[in-house]
Amino acid sequence: MSVRIAIIGAGIMGADHARIVAEDLPGATLQVVCDAAPERARKIAEEFGAADVSIDPVGTIGRGDVDAILIASPDETHAPLSLAAIEAGKPALCEKPLSQSAKECLVVIEAEVSRGRQFVQLGFMRRFDPSYRDMKAGLDDGALGHAIMMHNFHRNVEAPANFTGQMAITNSAPHELDVARFVLGADYTAISVFQPAGINASRTGAPVFMVLETDKGQLVNIEINNNAAYGYDVRGELVGEKGSIFLNAPVYIRQNGQLMAYERYATDWRPRFAEAYRLQNKAFLNFVRTGVFPVIASDAWDGYCASLAAEAGVEALRKGGRVTIAKMDKPSLYH
Repeated sequence: MSVRIAIIGAGIMGADHARIVAEDLPGATLQVVCDAAPERARKIAEEFGAADVSIDPVGTIGRGDVDAILIASPDETHAPLSLAAIEAGKPALCEKPLSQSAKECLVVIEAEVSRGRQFVQLGFMRRFDPSYRDMKAGLDDGALGHAIMMHNFHRNVEAPANFTGQMAITNSAPHELDVARFVLGADYTAISVFQPAGINASRTGAPVFMVLETDKGQLVNIEINNNAAYGYDVRGELVGEKGSIFLNAPVYIRQNGQLMAYERYATDWRPRFAEAYRLQNKAFLNFVRTGVFPVIASDAWDGYCASLAAEAGVEALRKGGRVTIAKMDKPSLYH
């Protein structure tokens, strides 16, 4: 039988997920598109053949003709809607972050533990990106020796009008915070955050530079620059005792002209991670069908770890010093 999926949130990500469900997931049906703006929900529903639209997210989760939920609504709704999905006994793929509050993440974890199973797959899709997966495989096969450092940078064309340095940590950096944990198989123990002295740190999109320490003795640095101007650009390097691995972004053409050879950058994240989203959603569909949580996917515990590190990063930015990161013991459900 086809898995009937409801998408909550019909913005940029909701529309992309609707397209993936409708066009790239055999065995899935786009059943409902839910959004606070009914005309926006209707537009996406008509474009991708959804059976119905709604403006009531909790009511949508509880519908009898919905088997699974895809949460792409604003950040502050992620944890409450994940809890509603758990209460309804339905699997949910939730866009990151699970919450910007580590305490709220723990509420979701407690709800899953009390039910004795996992319901929430978190949308840290970089774990499914072929370049990051190959990087992790290159470390796991032993060719690099022990991992020493991981360098990351994450650049956007232009920050939204309300985007602060703090939001660079809580909204942009969680992707790096999660995928570095995934690649290294490590947890963070401390974080320091810096900003260049020659900038106005209060301006929109002010860059931040983070240095994290892991429980395996590695260093991870993350540059977030949301006003890079030239294009969307995510890169990384894993440094080991015996060599290093660079990430390669998928680039299909190089142009020649005016005495130059050049490649074009995308304006946002969607072309760069299109395959990662498709593979992530495919894994979610299999999770719904089998009840077996995907091996490499992020779960509620991973969401908690990312939020805890981001909270410590905000404190480190405010204090101008190193902040330790202490987490609760991991429940056996997530081992």
